[in-house]
Amino acid sequence: MNPAPIYDQLAIYLIAAAFLLAMGIYGLLRRRTLIGMLISGELIFSAASLNLMAFNRFTAPDQTVGQIFVLFIMGLAAAEVAIALSIIIAVYRNFRSVTTQELSELKG
Repeated sequence: MNPAPIYDQLAIYLIAAAFLLAMGIYGLLRRRTLIGMLISGELIFSAASLNLMAFNRFTAPDQTVGQIFVLFIMGLAAAEVAIALSIIIAVYRNFRSVTTQELSELKG
């Protein structure tokens, strides 16, 4: 009896998603610029999408449900990026910096 290929195991996808989530959270905590934080948030969205697709592939009887959720997450991420970039541009125009340390010192 041949063992299942590595891509046919749910644990591999869950480990990859946990790694993406950990890197995203680490990036949110350690990055000093707003752009870096935005990229870290996208890693967290990617981890959630990977989890949904993995559970959909291995447990759901209907294959389209997970794909619809992932498309919804992708749309949500695109909207989040558009709004966040407009906020970052506005902050840069007002304060000439996107470093979070400098922005917190400007509170007054």
